[in-house]
Amino acid sequence: MWTSGRMSNAKNLFGLGVSLYFWGLMDLTTSALSGSARPLIEGQEDNLSDKLHQRMKRSWVWNQFFVLEEYTGTDPLYVGKLHSDMDRGDGSIKYILSGEGAGIVFTIDDTTGDIHAIQRLDREERSQYTLRAQALDRRTGRPMEPESEFIIKIQDINDNEPKFLDGPYVASVPEMSPVGTSVIQVTATDADDPTYGNSARVVYSILQGQPYFSVDSRTGLIRTALMNMDREAKEYYEVIIQAKDMGGQLGGLAGTTTVNITLSDVNDNPPRFPQKHYQMSVLESAPISSTVGRVVAKDLDEGINAEMKYSLVDGDGLDVFDINTDPNYQVGIITVRKPLSFESKKSYTLKVEGANPHLEMRFLNLGPFRDTTTVHISVEDVDEPPVFEPSIYFVEVPEDVEIGTTIQIISAKDPDVTNNSIRYSIDRSSDPGRFFYVDITSGALMTARPLDREDISWHNISVLAMELNNPSQVGSVSVTVKVLDVNDNAPEFARFYEAFVCENAKAGQLIQTVSAIDRDDPQEGQHFYYSLAPEAATNPNFTLRDNQDNTAWILTRRSGFRQHEQSTFYLPILISDNGRPVLSSTGTLTVHVCSCDEEGMVMSCNAEAYVLPVSLSRGALIAILACIFVLLVLVLLILSMRRQRKQPYIIDEEENIHENIVRYDDEGGGEEDTEAFDIAAMWNPREAQLVVRNRQDMLPEIESLSRYVPQACVMDNNVHNYVLAKLYEADMDLWAPPFDSLQTYMFEGNGSVAESLSSLQSVTTDSDQSYDYLTDWGPRFKKLAEMYGATDSSGALW
Repeated sequence: MWTSGRMSNAKNLFGLGVSLYFWGLMDLTTSALSGSARPLIEGQEDNLSDKLHQRMKRSWVWNQFFVLEEYTGTDPLYVGKLHSDMDRGDGSIKYILSGEGAGIVFTIDDTTGDIHAIQRLDREERSQYTLRAQALDRRTGRPMEPESEFIIKIQDINDNEPKFLDGPYVASVPEMSPVGTSVIQVTATDADDPTYGNSARVVYSILQGQPYFSVDSRTGLIRTALMNMDREAKEYYEVIIQAKDMGGQLGGLAGTTTVNITLSDVNDNPPRFPQKHYQMSVLESAPISSTVGRVVAKDLDEGINAEMKYSLVDGDGLDVFDINTDPNYQVGIITVRKPLSFESKKSYTLKVEGANPHLEMRFLNLGPFRDTTTVHISVEDVDEPPVFEPSIYFVEVPEDVEIGTTIQIISAKDPDVTNNSIRYSIDRSSDPGRFFYVDITSGALMTARPLDREDISWHNISVLAMELNNPSQVGSVSVTVKVLDVNDNAPEFARFYEAFVCENAKAGQLIQTVSAIDRDDPQEGQHFYYSLAPEAATNPNFTLRDNQDNTAWILTRRSGFRQHEQSTFYLPILISDNGRPVLSSTGTLTVHVCSCDEEGMVMSCNAEAYVLPVSLSRGALIAILACIFVLLVLVLLILSMRRQRKQPYIIDEEENIHENIVRYDDEGGGEEDTEAFDIAAMWNPREAQLVVRNRQDMLPEIESLSRYVPQACVMDNNVHNYVLAKLYEADMDLWAPPFDSLQTYMFEGNGSVAESLSSLQSVTTDSDQSYDYLTDWGPRFKKLAEMYGATDSSGALW
């Protein structure tokens, strides 16, 4: 029988014995229990072994051993004792321990059966060990008892403090929350045995964070403890929570954690403008949607609670200005909505409102959640370019209008208070053909060249207006000129007509249908009238029938045409239009007489076919080819000669020592005439026919023509007609050097005290003419006075 026990000690260790009963083996073991054991024969041992293995249920159980953890003594810790009733104390029984921790954590005295722990035990690492014990005969090694299993449990002590495994914590709670609002729940874990004593029973308390927050001692739930906590006053709180085991009693272990609590924002603060009056200014030239200024309403809240909506609620500029909200910075941006004019209105007053679009009903009593401010905007004057009235012009002009005719008066004015004088000109990029001219002061738009609707029917020109005192200020207006049609083109054949008549043709036979075209475009449509020319009206061969649909038929008047008598007829046809005045032209119809078959199919229209052989000889072909070759050589020779004649005649500068005399009848402008004349153009006048180019040194009329015309004569239509006619004449005359120079003959030299300084008629004057008057003309004629003036004997100038 196995027995086990634990020696009594200060810790009240105990041992329990359990008797083992081997059912069916009592007779075999009676002598062993009485001390007179007999050896078992081999057969009996085998029989016993078979019976033991056939048993499926044991009738004994080992009780548990208990040992305290964390033993700190120097001697091995006594756990318990194994003992068999067969042990007589003579050392014949050997105890063996196996299983978990045997020989490492636990040892056994094989003679006495005492079990000791040789290592420090920690219940949190391992709470129990399962071991097996055997009792063997020391001499024979035979088991004296069947192997039995028992458990050693580690008994807990309070050696672990509570720990917050998820700490530190971060939480948030809305500001102004009621007392008792849940914030977060914290949990501490104690590694001690919760089923044994109070080692693992935790109690929570708050060490830091009062009086703002509290914690439930049993659950660890943190709640608000103070009402009306304002985020704008204090936003962050650090709360320290303690967890203590042993139910919070004295001697228990404790652990702490930190909870960082943030007050989240609510819309409890209305917006307010920091200033009640804003002063802004804007240039009157500011474009649409440009920024005038910014206003901002301060809101102590943040995020969506600080969002702002700005609007214009009152003022005299509601239709002139607009306000938008910048979502990034929550500011109101005032912009220009309509064009500004300093001359019309110099200042505006606006009332701006800023409001929170997101409201919380429980805080409406803290409102109103909107505020207003006043904005004064001053419009600053700028020098603006001239403005045309109207802003666009449309003019209709007949194409036969005379040069110099005023077709429209262009009007512009300075919008500024100063109202500067305006000078007009044409943007030459819009009128490259220079068909028009505008008067510099009056803005009268006139024709400068003949108009041709059939060439250009629409002209889109830009007229510029420049301030006289500030040339950088230039305005422009678009002038659309529609050239109206007049009947200035006679009708003509639509194409070249060539008819054929058979020799066997009969009288009244149709040989050709003709039609006409007219470049004009009358409003009532084209209508042409056809008739034979007067010289062909009585011809006996052909007649004409006008179909009244702008076509005509050519009919034979007789039969019996003979190719050898006359192979070709030329029939002049008179074509008239329905314009006013009526215009007409004569077109010629060429009619060939041909030989035809019986069905009227043309066989031959060559009169020489009757006399020429059917085929040409080789000599005739060679002669024809030779003629063609000679003609080609002549053509190449002519082209080569013409090319050489087109090359400019360049005279070596060293040999060009003779004088070139050019006779002209133009009286110069005196010292004011600085426009030089290029004599090289006279050396090779053929070059003037090759390229007709506009001179690049000619400025628009605003700087060239009108500069030399006295202002008193500008409005004289006769003067303008004369000047523009001369300009057109100079443009058309390709041989007149300089090719596009305009000489204002009518005003050249007028008002000069010296009258004409030309030497063209000097041969008719007296060679002893007195030039004493030169001394009265001032310093500009000092040199002439010294050269031609009379001097006395002392050399003084008279």
